[in-house]
Amino acid sequence: MTTALDAAPGYVPRRTLPLRVEAVRQLRRRRTLVVAVLLVALPFVVAAAFAVGGEPGGSEEGTLLDTATVSGANFAATCLFLSTGFLLVVPVALFCGDTIAAEANWSSLRYLLAAPVPRTRLLTAKLAVALLFSAAAMAVLPLVALGLGTAVYGWSPLTLPTGGSVPAGEAVARLGIVVGYVFVAQLITAAMAFWLSTVTDAPLGAVGGAIGLTIVGNILDAITALGDWRDFLPAHWQFAWADALQPQIEWGGMIRGAAVSGAYALVLFALAYRGFRTRDIVS
Repeated sequence: MTTALDAAPGYVPRRTLPLRVEAVRQLRRRRTLVVAVLLVALPFVVAAAFAVGGEPGGSEEGTLLDTATVSGANFAATCLFLSTGFLLVVPVALFCGDTIAAEANWSSLRYLLAAPVPRTRLLTAKLAVALLFSAAAMAVLPLVALGLGTAVYGWSPLTLPTGGSVPAGEAVARLGIVVGYVFVAQLITAAMAFWLSTVTDAPLGAVGGAIGLTIVGNILDAITALGDWRDFLPAHWQFAWADALQPQIEWGGMIRGAAVSGAYALVLFALAYRGFRTRDIVS
């Protein structure tokens, strides 16, 4: 009996749709350039706002905004604080929600599968590149902010809003921890966008659904009447990274936040793979 593999010598499923090829395709897309421009522009907008509006400060409780212009590290931390709630959600939802749905919208999905690219391989390659671009987007913002902040405000220790300071070199490592946590916390957004991308032919629907999830989560987290139920909301832990900017790093909140986001993400990723493997592809 002759199989498809016998009829195509040299065919190796894992070598179809190389990650490098997919990464180059995504890098050349206009939306990738737009996201990069927005992330690079934000630190300049914030710095211009401080230049026009004057030095921040005046908060009785003390926040990162009050120390934004003390050093480059403080400025980078402030930009992360300003962008965590929504801006950093957008590139994650965009890169992950535009994976399969965009191919279906372009009517190229069935041709990819006919290449033949195994469905699991297609999902894995698309997801890996989407997560890579999401991580890069989260790294670009603090890197640009750190560079700009150092040029404008100087290279000095990270001043903590609650008192004390962290040496500049150690502060960079702390910011790395913050970026890593933000990425893990956004895995639920990535998973929701990716799952929706496998069940719809409309990329905007997948992206919008993931962003909508973030908005709903923030609204529910603001309802204090929910009490301890808010601990099961990923939005409740989105700023747990602030514990990394303490004299001594507190890991408890970040561990719980990562566990909540990771658990939801695993379920949604599993739904995406299971549903797409049996989906009737007509686009």
